[in-house]
Amino acid sequence: MGKIICLMGKSSSGKDTIYKRLLEQDNIKLKEIVTYTTRPIRAGEQDGVEYHFTDEAGYQQFLDAGSIIEMRVYNTCNGEWRYFTVADEDIDLSSQSYIMITTLEGYKKIKEFYGKEKVIPVMIELDDGIRLQRALDREKIQDNPKYEEMCRRFLADAEDFSLRNLEEAEISQKFNNNDDLEQCLFNIMTYLKTNI
Repeated sequence: MGKIICLMGKSSSGKDTIYKRLLEQDNIKLKEIVTYTTRPIRAGEQDGVEYHFTDEAGYQQFLDAGSIIEMRVYNTCNGEWRYFTVADEDIDLSSQSYIMITTLEGYKKIKEFYGKEKVIPVMIELDDGIRLQRALDREKIQDNPKYEEMCRRFLADAEDFSLRNLEEAEISQKFNNNDDLEQCLFNIMTYLKTNI
């Protein structure tokens, strides 16, 4: 029986890097669940890789079809951006385990949809100063840097990933990505081998 690994953490905590490295592992075969967003594509991103990029009309079609598992909307400095997960034939837990990056609220909805026993949370932590510098460095290379949105996300993360919210979601296992990415990956792999 397959599982869904929900990789979570504040913005710029290293989720994308860890996600890619976990997909490369030979001893745990994981398949990607690529979620959808209505936000504009960033420099260096590819449609169908980081996200399926769509627009409000595309989102409405999935909503009308009843195929959205979870959705969150952010009122950004650049308008509303939606992020959502779609239930489709690409997810088959009878034969495959999957990995996806999501939010704490997304994790709770996915756990509700598939059942607690089929979903494994992986929470990444990183020092706030390091995260802020990484976010700034990433934003600087964009064609049109959105510093206000970067700051909004940084501040929103403090509430979204508060201790109270983590406890409500029953997440106690966290993985520190401050000093050594390889050690962080090793700790995650050990955890996953035990739980898949």
